Amino acid sequence: MELLTPIKTITVWQPWATLIALQLKLLETRGWATKHRGPLAIHAAQKIDREACEREPIKSALAKYGYTVDNLPTGSIVAIANLSECYQIERPTPEQIDGGPIWLKASAGGSKGWAGKFPDEYYFGDYSAGRFAWELTNVQQLKEPIPAKGQQGLWNWNHRHRLPAIGE
Repeated sequence: MELLTPIKTITVWQPWATLIALQLKLLETRGWATKHRGPLAIHAAQKIDREACEREPIKSALAKYGYTVDNLPTGSIVAIANLSECYQIERPTPEQIDGGPIWLKASAGGSKGWAGKFPDEYYFGDYSAGRFAWELTNVQQLKEPIPAKGQQGLWNWNHRHRLPAIGE
C-alpha cells in the first residue's frame, strides 16, 4: 500500500487501536468532530486500558485473533484506514447510559441508528449524546507495527515506508 507523506494520524489507546486494525471497530468515538476525510493512520498509544481488555465482548474479540492485554502493540502505527464520515451521536433520552436508541447524524445530512440489541461495535466506544463517531472504511492492518511517537488530536505522521498490509 503506497501512501503519500505526511498522513493524518490519530492516537488510540489499546485495546481499541487493535480492534480497529482487526476491522472489529469501525466507528472511533471522540468528544470532538473533524472535517478531515481520507487516509488516516491508526497509532496505538503507549496506554493500555487493562480493565477494558478483560471485559466482554472485548476480551473474546481480542482472543479470537490471539491477543491479550500482554501482547497488544503500543507506541506504533498498526493500521491505515479511510475516514469517510463524522457522525454526531444523538440519543432521544440522553441520560440513558445503556439501552435506548442511538442515532448517528451525518455532517452532510442523513442518519443511521441502532435500537434493540446493540452490535459489539456499541461496546467498543462511548456513544454518549453529543459525542462524535468517526466512520472508518477500508481498514488495512499493517503486517508489522511501525514505531512512532503519538500525539493528541489529529497529527501528521511523516513515514518513510511502503506500508505492507496483511494479505499483500
